[in-house]
Amino acid sequence: MIILGLTGSIAMGKSTAAKMLRGMGIPICDSDAIVHDLLAKDGAAVAPVGKMFDGVVRDGAVDRAALGKRVFGDPEALKRLEGIIHPLVYDTQRRFLRQASKRRAPIAVLDVPLLFEGGSDQWCDYVVVVSAPRFIQEQRVLSRPGMTRDRLEATLARQMPDAEKRRRADFVVSTGLGKRRTLNRLRQIVRLIEGRRGRKWPGAVLRPRRPPSR
Repeated sequence: MIILGLTGSIAMGKSTAAKMLRGMGIPICDSDAIVHDLLAKDGAAVAPVGKMFDGVVRDGAVDRAALGKRVFGDPEALKRLEGIIHPLVYDTQRRFLRQASKRRAPIAVLDVPLLFEGGSDQWCDYVVVVSAPRFIQEQRVLSRPGMTRDRLEATLARQMPDAEKRRRADFVVSTGLGKRRTLNRLRQIVRLIEGRRGRKWPGAVLRPRRPPSR
């Protein structure tokens, strides 16, 4: 089984690319969705996060807006939160890979925004980075509700520069030229790798340099 990492900086089109790959029948583990479930009602992270950050749990779920205010601009608070979330995400990713392997999927995708930053790229046989010009990225981000330029800059400060991600990638997909070109490029990549033998699963010990990041 080929493990394909999918990553890209904020608003580079990763969610669209993931949807396209899923439409090809490729199983995808979405780390953002994992975190959402962990913080939702009765999620595995609700109790430990509530204990760590008083007042952020409401009606059995973590109020993400309230939690965001507690950790935004506070690196130490963010580090404590990640110490709770990341191991749980890691466990879910491991289960996903086992299930994909049992189903004999030729390719399984790990969709991780901070793939390189968290060291999860070492799990992957190949890495796809989605990218777009900075002006398109800014247009996409600033059109989101509640997003400001300050929040954008703070988010980018946590992420590896786009140029470095592209340098490290096995494949780069430009998402600034329209969805059709993005889809065609992804199909090209899948055709190129689907007949190859994976080297990371099951033989690799899938432990990142630090727990996988969102």
